Amino acid sequence: MTTVHSADGTPISFDQTGSGPPLVLVLGAFNERPAGEALAAYLAPHFTVVNYDRRGRGESGDTQPYDVDREVEDLGAMIEVAGGTAAVFGYSSGAVLAMIAAEKGLPITSLALYEPPYPLEGRAPEFFDQLAFDIRALLAEGRRGDAVELFQTRAVGIPPGVVAQIRQAPFWPALERIAPTLEYESIILAADPRLPERVVAPTLVIAGSDSPPIVANAAKTLAGRLSDGTLRVLEGQTHDIVADAVGPVVAGFLTPA
Repeated sequence: MTTVHSADGTPISFDQTGSGPPLVLVLGAFNERPAGEALAAYLAPHFTVVNYDRRGRGESGDTQPYDVDREVEDLGAMIEVAGGTAAVFGYSSGAVLAMIAAEKGLPITSLALYEPPYPLEGRAPEFFDQLAFDIRALLAEGRRGDAVELFQTRAVGIPPGVVAQIRQAPFWPALERIAPTLEYESIILAADPRLPERVVAPTLVIAGSDSPPIVANAAKTLAGRLSDGTLRVLEGQTHDIVADAVGPVVAGFLTPA
């Protein structure tokens, strides 16, 4: 693990593995750096992979106040570590962050996005603005577990009964530890609906055939709105990243013919 400082001084921790063209992994909600290790290991023979803890997670810092532009700067720092330009793989809400960064002009050569929750049917930016507000209120009261539950039920769509079972799981304290980042995710997901039209980098949008229809529909809609978008549906896959399924598709798209 190595640490660099982002533009606002926040320490950002990362692992760099492999050799070849640079590729930065941007993970989603509830994910810390270990969640990307299997995919990084798969891609390392083909790319120099940078896998980092987004701010507020793992061994990275969390300078306040939060702003999406600071997360874009964090990704910019990772691209600089990778050599100044890089392809970017984004997962879930991390995929939306990757698009925001590309639209803001970071030197991103291409994008591979796994099930970005954008645009989701019936969820205008105001939906996520309200979610961020409600999570902030719960956190102010010290109710981290309730903030996690709210995000899981309202944003992810997990039934309350299932969340009640998850609250008894041994990994629940880890979710509570990074609960403040759920406000950040909500702010990211409230991105401008016109964002896709302004992303010009070649982009692969990936969806799993066994994911909820709302996610698959979002992927199809997004791919169609991007100026250079390609859709790939992986049979038998869900919202979880399976390195042996996702890796070959990402490598194939990002490797020049």
